[in-house]
Amino acid sequence: MSKKRKQPNPLERIERKPDVMVGKPVIKGTRITVDLILEKLAADVPIEEILTDYPRLTREDVLAAVAYARSLLSSEPR
Repeated sequence: MSKKRKQPNPLERIERKPDVMVGKPVIKGTRITVDLILEKLAADVPIEEILTDYPRLTREDVLAAVAYARSLLSSEPR
């Protein structure tokens, strides 16, 4: 019998602290905001270029920013 490995929750990579970037959501342990990452992606900047420009980020961090935005949108009233 194989055990299923628990998938990491990408939202655990995001944090909000009042004293960091005025409480905007950031990638945990950085001052890189979720909206900065989304802005770059919306401008068609490839993930690889974002990672080069912000070496503290990982691909999983960028995808966590997208997951965070999706979670906000999916919880909006319709």
